[in-house]
Amino acid sequence: MLKSIALFCVLTVSACAATAPTGLMCEMLDNPAVTTIADAQPEFSWVVNSEMSNDTQTAYHVLVASSLEKLTPEQADMWNRGKVPSDASVQVVYGGTALATGKSYFWKVRTWNKNDQPSDWSAAQEFKTASAFSSYSTAKYALVGTEIAPVQIKTLADGHYFIDFGKAAFGYLRWTMPKEKTVLASIGAGGSTAVQLTAENTTPAGQTVEIHFGEKLKDGVIDRSPGGTIRYYKVNQALAAGTAEYEIHPPKDSRNTSGAAIRIPAEIGVICPFRFIEIVNCPFAVTAEQLRQVTIHYPWDNTTSAFQCDNDALNQVWEICKYTIKATSFAGVYVDGDRERIPYEADAYINQLCHYAADREFTLARYSHEYLLSHPTWPTEWRQHSIMMAWVDYMYTGNTESLAAQYDVLKNDKLMLSSARADGLLDPSTTDIVDWPAGERDGYDMKSINTVVNAFHYLNLLQMKQIAEVLGKTADAATFQQKAQAFYNSFQTVLFKPSTGLYIDGEGSTHSSLHANMWPLAFGLVPENKKAGVVAFVKSRGMACSVYGAQYLMEALYLAGEEDYALGLMTSTAKRSWMNMIAVGSTMALEAWDIQYKSNLDWNHAWGAVPGNIIPRFVMGIEPMEPGFRKVRIQPRPGTLGHAGITTPTIRGAVKVSFTRSGQTDYDFTIELPANTTARFVLPAKKTYTAVTLDGAAVTPHTQGTMQFIDSIGSGVHTITCE
Repeated sequence: MLKSIALFCVLTVSACAATAPTGLMCEMLDNPAVTTIADAQPEFSWVVNSEMSNDTQTAYHVLVASSLEKLTPEQADMWNRGKVPSDASVQVVYGGTALATGKSYFWKVRTWNKNDQPSDWSAAQEFKTASAFSSYSTAKYALVGTEIAPVQIKTLADGHYFIDFGKAAFGYLRWTMPKEKTVLASIGAGGSTAVQLTAENTTPAGQTVEIHFGEKLKDGVIDRSPGGTIRYYKVNQALAAGTAEYEIHPPKDSRNTSGAAIRIPAEIGVICPFRFIEIVNCPFAVTAEQLRQVTIHYPWDNTTSAFQCDNDALNQVWEICKYTIKATSFAGVYVDGDRERIPYEADAYINQLCHYAADREFTLARYSHEYLLSHPTWPTEWRQHSIMMAWVDYMYTGNTESLAAQYDVLKNDKLMLSSARADGLLDPSTTDIVDWPAGERDGYDMKSINTVVNAFHYLNLLQMKQIAEVLGKTADAATFQQKAQAFYNSFQTVLFKPSTGLYIDGEGSTHSSLHANMWPLAFGLVPENKKAGVVAFVKSRGMACSVYGAQYLMEALYLAGEEDYALGLMTSTAKRSWMNMIAVGSTMALEAWDIQYKSNLDWNHAWGAVPGNIIPRFVMGIEPMEPGFRKVRIQPRPGTLGHAGITTPTIRGAVKVSFTRSGQTDYDFTIELPANTTARFVLPAKKTYTAVTLDGAAVTPHTQGTMQFIDSIGSGVHTITCE
């Protein structure tokens, strides 16, 4: 067999004691000391570490103290419950002496492994309480700034410089004046006026310099008429004698700083997305040491995720999507892009899924979801995304607080049961959107009973049933289950056209669009005996949807076993592709496939970063089976890839998967799981394997329909071969 590639090192298996926990979080914050927590009983989480395979935490001991000095190896003045027999390592609720407001506390933890051996104590973590406690709130970070140095500076003419920072980012320009005593340039009519800079007088007075900000190039310089809402700004900066440093901000844009737009904190100032700067009429030489792109974003750890494969296009698509999630976090809440800077539910859902895959960070997704519950937007389907966001938040964090706090609004507003007919189909009074812009709807025939809206409603019913079960609301759960079953039958009766074998766009329509078929396929509404025709039709339409619709097209294709075709779409170089976003020159995902499909598009839309979650969730197959990744499903769908490796962060620690394919259908896999986690590994489909091994020993996979899987794989590094 071939040796499996990996993005990680194989650990030596031994029977040594548990190692100290790492990855501490308080209220899902890995650095709670830089913000405040308004929960009087915060939750603690940690990563269990072990050098043994198949290890599970059997007990823990948490200490919380009012000062670092009082956090001794065995005691603490606020909470010291002692050794607790439990495998809980996420969302452990504080149970000590009442915390005071406006104060710092310190905590640490140790664990016991399956052999009842204790670990060392973790490093201590500080957290700060808010000035007042609330019954429920989501803690979050303030925005941070990162300085980026230029990757290129070119002199275009006397006093005219072109600067490239490598990637577009939201921010402003910091310019530090040179101090050395030297004559650097001559400016003026015919170059007759000499300007001398000295250490005592760092900047000449009376000179006005042009600063041009841009996202897009044309003929090697900033495109000053880029079209759409691709950004270009000019700033005239007057130089003042003695000034050593300038912070140069773009002009305020009334469109994204009024109404429902999220305001950037005043202390940061006006920001815009830019990659390039041109400086014109400069009286001295400009060097890389003088200039910094100050980028504004939510705290971010770029090292927590990685992906690489033998398809260079997919690698490029992953990188642009991952970077988009960081760069578009500039508002401290998920927003649609720079043109409006308004949160929308559908945008936020895609952003949420991608953010989980890119960084071990959960607070921005929850805060954005809850912001939208109190600031809802207008499309019917956008409201329906709120239930989806709530469920995904729970599955990735294992925390029920948000579900409990928001249950009534999810049930009474977002589920829209009051708009259901007697047969269960939804006829809402809100405005259906299907896809956006309208030209991306594949000729969709809008009807009051809308197939796409009703596909979402079915998923919402199933998720509300699960939410009710989690919260112990058994009567509600039974009601939602009954309604889902009745709805399923009505959906088939009213919206499926037997003569074509396809779903129509709505009740009374004769038209079948991509959208009316890919959403039922993605949400489990297509019976097995109807799938072949629906799948064939979906494939025949290609990418006849927007970058938003592509989320559900990709899900539908992967769930239907069409990974080869889905991978082809994801790596296509056609106009309607992510590679086209790269080809036009953007370093963030576009709002639409190209400006020809949306004349006012921007170049910084997280909803265009769909592969950022499709690659980890479907290509590499990593999703939580149990809340908080207590159990993870690993179901790779490699398609035509020959090898690939990924590191995906979870609240319990990193999950790592790599594979190498031999021939067409034989695989070597390596997976690494954090301690206190188990996995179900689902074998790649399309073949009945005659020889399967786990860590060198032959195993007989379980079967469930056409699916073959190995269950209850424990922590550590494991090899799996499929022949």
